[in-house]
Amino acid sequence: MSFLYETHMHTSEVSACAINSAKEQIKFYKKRGYTGVIVTDHFINGNSTCPKNYSWERKMNHIMKGFIEAKKAGIKYEVDVFFGWEYTIHGTDFLTYGLGLDFLLENPDLEHLSAEQYSLRVRKNGGFLAQAHPFRNAFYIQNPFPVAPHLIDAVEVYNVADTHNSNSQALDFATTNNLPMQAGTDSHRVSGTKYSGIELKERASSIEDIIEAIKSSNVRLI
Repeated sequence: MSFLYETHMHTSEVSACAINSAKEQIKFYKKRGYTGVIVTDHFINGNSTCPKNYSWERKMNHIMKGFIEAKKAGIKYEVDVFFGWEYTIHGTDFLTYGLGLDFLLENPDLEHLSAEQYSLRVRKNGGFLAQAHPFRNAFYIQNPFPVAPHLIDAVEVYNVADTHNSNSQALDFATTNNLPMQAGTDSHRVSGTKYSGIELKERASSIEDIIEAIKSSNVRLI
């Protein structure tokens, strides 16, 4: 028996570029046989729906909205839902897992950190970082290249929204630097015909189980 997990998913509640709601996303993944998803909405320094005039506390609670709605739908449709976010620095994106609202509230300077500072802050507090689509070439990305290998825990080597060439470069980068690999759909809508993620041999009871599986390369890439 195998268990499928989406590692990179957005909701319209929080990500301004997403088309479908958390509930619609969960229904989509249930129909396709997924065991669980990690909600990775854009942080406030990315393409977020969060109003800029909110207080820090209100902003961080806003960041949780997609996850909370997905969690409700997950109970109904029997899909496990885990929390993460996608942090952006000049278009370079980091999928961040293993931390929660407490960490966000305690770090009100978080949106202004450099890649080095962000990596140190997150990992010092027990979080996990994977660089998403490191070779994506788009107008909003200032430097479409991977960060220094020591700043991340894994590389997203397959992203449905990316080109074959970009994904191939990401795979080469991860292999050359002996970094753990993961894959994700980067889902913003439920109309896509392609979807990705990882497959585990055992059902994850927590986000830590997924992190450990990726770190130990005990996953099959979808």
